[in-house]
Amino acid sequence: MTEAQKIARAKRHVEVLTGFYIHAGVFAAVLAGLFLINAATGSDWWVQWVAAGWGVGLALHAALVYGGMGDRITNWQMRKIYRMKSQM
Repeated sequence: MTEAQKIARAKRHVEVLTGFYIHAGVFAAVLAGLFLINAATGSDWWVQWVAAGWGVGLALHAALVYGGMGDRITNWQMRKIYRMKSQM
């Protein structure tokens, strides 16, 4: 792997990490707001269902970022780019 390829791969990994951190931050902020709304209205608790559903999505995102699936997806993307480039 050349130095340019290493830099490109590291840049892509940082972009993926940034996307995950943004996702986690939005998750926390929105859930905090929804919790406050649910508490202020005094109605039955429903916020846990939003947290559970969105939490599954966040967990899958984390698995892609930290579980190595991100590399496989990036490799697939690179193969597609090269294949499409060769067809042009």
